Amino acid sequence: MRLKGIGISRGIGIGVAYVVEEYVADVSKKAGCAEEDSRFSLAVEKLTSFLEEKAAAATEEQAEILESHVMLLSDPVMISDIEDMIASERCNSEYAVNTVFEEYADILTQSGDELLMMRAGDMRDIKNNLLAVMNGHDLPDLSSIPMGSILTANELTTSLAAGINEKLVNGLITNVGGPTSHMAIIARSMDLPAVTGIGEIKHGDRVIINGETGEIIVDPTKAELAEYQALAEERRIQKEALEKFRGLPGKTVDGRHIELYANIGLEMDIKKTRDSDADGVGLFRTEFLFMNRNTAPSEEEQFAVYRKAAIAFGIRSVIIRTLDVGGDKDIPYLGLEKEENPFLGWRAIRYCLDSKDVFSAQLRAILRASAFGAVKIMFPMVSDVEELKRAKSLLSEIMNELTEQGIAFDKNITVGIMIETPAAAVMAGALAREADFFSIGTNDLTQYIMAVDRGNQKVAGLYSVYNPAVLRVIYSVANEALSHNVPCGVCGEAGADPLLTKFFVGCGVNELSMTHTSILEVKSVICGMNYANTRANIKESIQHLASIDDSIAFLKRL
Repeated sequence: MRLKGIGISRGIGIGVAYVVEEYVADVSKKAGCAEEDSRFSLAVEKLTSFLEEKAAAATEEQAEILESHVMLLSDPVMISDIEDMIASERCNSEYAVNTVFEEYADILTQSGDELLMMRAGDMRDIKNNLLAVMNGHDLPDLSSIPMGSILTANELTTSLAAGINEKLVNGLITNVGGPTSHMAIIARSMDLPAVTGIGEIKHGDRVIINGETGEIIVDPTKAELAEYQALAEERRIQKEALEKFRGLPGKTVDGRHIELYANIGLEMDIKKTRDSDADGVGLFRTEFLFMNRNTAPSEEEQFAVYRKAAIAFGIRSVIIRTLDVGGDKDIPYLGLEKEENPFLGWRAIRYCLDSKDVFSAQLRAILRASAFGAVKIMFPMVSDVEELKRAKSLLSEIMNELTEQGIAFDKNITVGIMIETPAAAVMAGALAREADFFSIGTNDLTQYIMAVDRGNQKVAGLYSVYNPAVLRVIYSVANEALSHNVPCGVCGEAGADPLLTKFFVGCGVNELSMTHTSILEVKSVICGMNYANTRANIKESIQHLASIDDSIAFLKRL
């Protein structure tokens, strides 16, 4: 039997399905008993002990994930909200736990931002585990599953992922997820093939999964098994061949050097990325430091994390993007209001310029961290030269304050912007006179150019970075950067797409940032291309592209 899902992490996986059964609790509202408070508090204690025990035996990276769940589980405000609901509404613990956790998760889910939505997944993961423990159900233990398993679940939650032994698992199948989902990011970081959108697999089924095509074969024939074993071996050889590029510079055959950076979003990403083949960090998303709490992180809290990254990467660049929230990324304590058009609203640099206390604390923390490494600052969502000037003016004020206070920082710190609005793209020449570097955010730029909400399935077909309009804008921005001698990078999801690598480089982009596991493949493309020839081909053809099909054919010819 052949099934068709969505491939979200490339590779071939062959093995036996190990289905993780999902416990579904009854969360309907009922009258609570006299012991509801103690039922809830005891479940919190038991789950906390379970997570701490698992963290103690896990790898450093997995331990950090589990410890973050312990921290969320001990949040005093959330605990208080649940206890207050149990008392005031005299309801059962299950209802209160589900209601409060869902309220927190909904705020994050509605953001439309894949990273914030991952945090919503964490909230629901903790909730489900807490409900299971409350009702006497054991939590899944993946540490001793059979070797060669294809891990199958409704959803790959954070706690499940933290329990995976990569030596025992040959692939992942879920019913829920997408190309930018938490599952996809985890699968790619573990280099495991993964397919989502499939719910028909049974425990013990022998399966083959193709993470590139999304195809799954249940109970394969001998011929099918031989075919995919050959494909898996071919991929293994290809991956092994990529290792020859490890440690080499990303340089074209005619000598143009391209920096290959990694995107990070959590403190736990720092070590993993540092130990990879990344030349540095091209995008440090700082939103997570502000989430799942009731007040903004202090300057000291932020400084500790930024300094950790700076020290870890030493002379390698760490580009820290300032707070990118607002509109759809609702964080209640920041005073953000519901907006009719959140993607066009009070967000990112717009919010920060109006919230001087929050912005100043972050800028001070970043500047102080710059004394410990090659830290750079990047402002998101810039659409006007005056916005950049105002942000730089505040930065200058803070630099003067630090100087007067005798606090060390990099007085020549590099300050850049993300190009992710059509206005910034059109005004790239003027912005280049104010910015030290550009980084093209292909996710939002594509969304704005095409006037498409990337979370709306009805118009999802229009959302494509391959659209000629998007490619022309990227080409234009890169050329403006070149003419003004301003470095230009790409930090959106497209940066990891090997089909676009030659195009980006040929446009004049000199830095690409991506998931660290994609670096060697992208580097192999760069090392085999001729920059001058590619640039000439793009100049000749870019204006003649009229459709996505035209673009894909063109990109394949480069």
